Amino acid sequence: MKSERLRSYIYFPAFESFHRRMCRSRVAGCETSGKKWLLRLSVVSFLCLALSGFGMPVRAQNLTFKIPPVKIPLKIKEQAVTITAWGVVSVRAKDQGTSVFNLQLDADLSELQQNMTDLLSAQLDKEDACGERITIQHGELVPVEPASLATVQLHYERWACAKVLGKEKSKRLVGGNALIEMKLTPAIEKENTELRLVPEVGKIEADGSLGELLRSGTLGAMLRDKIRASILSALEKGTNLSATLPPAIQGHATIQNAQFQDAGGGRLLLVLDGEGRLSREEIQALSKQIKERMPSK
Repeated sequence: MKSERLRSYIYFPAFESFHRRMCRSRVAGCETSGKKWLLRLSVVSFLCLALSGFGMPVRAQNLTFKIPPVKIPLKIKEQAVTITAWGVVSVRAKDQGTSVFNLQLDADLSELQQNMTDLLSAQLDKEDACGERITIQHGELVPVEPASLATVQLHYERWACAKVLGKEKSKRLVGGNALIEMKLTPAIEKENTELRLVPEVGKIEADGSLGELLRSGTLGAMLRDKIRASILSALEKGTNLSATLPPAIQGHATIQNAQFQDAGGGRLLLVLDGEGRLSREEIQALSKQIKERMPSK
């Protein structure tokens, strides 16, 4: 009966062979005591293996999620303009609880390029009877990797007004046409990860004394700052992370790098690279949210 009970337990043949060799000396009680010893050793060994198996960490898999294109609308002089953004999230295991991820976010700026004249005109055009008059004639933005080149053609006049014999008269002090080139390199503020554009003055062509004002006076600095700010404002709206990224990853991504790329045919692409951490639950939520964004077939 005891022998039957013993066979009902799981033990290893090597232990049984060792027990038989020990009992060849025919020591009284060897068989019974040996079976008890074998039983205990087999049970302990089985439990150790089982527990060690439960304690082994499950190796997390590396995952890649493609964020479907999102159309972000802008309005420029009552004209609807769209920036299309999409991305890739690459997740790699860090430990059992968290994973680190890399993010690449691409924004297609081709429609913004087509409406660059209106964008700059909305911000810079000015008509003061007794002051500055600015008219943007043409504007364009093209890739020069990893930066972009803004070229702006404008007409500028400065007028002064004075009363002569009780009548107000105006006089043009300076005026003419000008062409301004400015290289814009995207960068990321280290403290707050906000996008900025670093300007670099390029070619300036202008009529008469207007050229000197644009190169060395406050007029040139003012125009360049407004051109940079106008383009940056549109880029910030078009690369808004809350409008592009699924909720599960929002607030976790830190942008580390930015650059312009030529997507072919002069089409301008803004590429943002970032990183962050996600928990297992957040990765599951990210997967679900991306599936919900996928177009139905």
